[in-house]
Amino acid sequence: MKLPVSLVQALWLVWKIMPDAIFSKGGYGGVSAALAGRLYFVPVLIHESDSIPGLANRLLAKIANRIAVAFPSTADFFPPKKTALVGNPARSELFEGSAEIAAKIFGLSSKKPVILVMAGSQGAQSINDIILAALPKLLVRTQIIHQTGTKNYEQVKAEAEVALNDTLPEFKENYHPIAFLNEEEYKHALKIASLIISRSGSSIFEIAGAAKPSILIPLSSSANDHQKRNAYEYAKTGAAVVTEEANLMLNLFVDQILRLLDEPEKLEEMGEKGKPFYKPDAARKIAEELIRLAE
Repeated sequence: MKLPVSLVQALWLVWKIMPDAIFSKGGYGGVSAALAGRLYFVPVLIHESDSIPGLANRLLAKIANRIAVAFPSTADFFPPKKTALVGNPARSELFEGSAEIAAKIFGLSSKKPVILVMAGSQGAQSINDIILAALPKLLVRTQIIHQTGTKNYEQVKAEAEVALNDTLPEFKENYHPIAFLNEEEYKHALKIASLIISRSGSSIFEIAGAAKPSILIPLSSSANDHQKRNAYEYAKTGAAVVTEEANLMLNLFVDQILRLLDEPEKLEEMGEKGKPFYKPDAARKIAEELIRLAE
């Protein structure tokens, strides 16, 4: 019932507003708005930010005037004459961080490499769990900024406190859990990080833009397994390695991290290989095409 109700609402709203163009990222709400728009002869531009298009954008591709994609391989799913690779918009301010400011914000030393762990704003249990288990082995040689997610912060912080008090109290200062990195903190954390551990959603484009090497752990329950496909698509550049959740074994995971950190030249090379994946003019290209359609 959601789609029919949504379509009726969209028909009314689009008629009331009568926009010059419609931009959709998908979802059933996006389908309704775009369908309503086409019934009123309003041009539609859709954007697919994953390597595997969702059902909504597959449907909308039939009626859209223009299709923008973020991954090169995604273009294969759509009509070539109206499809363009533009990338995924990311705030350019994120790439203007300072390692010196990051050191002050998080209390970091210049003597050890920094690992930035991004479990997402809502947290990722599997990533949090493996990082907690790995702390005693990693903190001897590294410093960790760990975005735990707001709902998991207190639990992760308490578990880390117990684990480190029992094993490595002298290295507690190397661990920096935080519920959520605001934009200011995030851009400085990106700058100082030697290695990033992350999911493989839109953060891929921010990692690429920052020219940082990464270990990607795709969400196994993502729709159409798109995070897994995103991760492997990006890893083809040589900028990242992929570890699936089913393969998160503590010793192998720690060895993988330490091996990478032992090769700073390789880390730098990985970061540079990812840079072309980020398209700094993605937002501008989308905006320009919307204006052109609206004219």
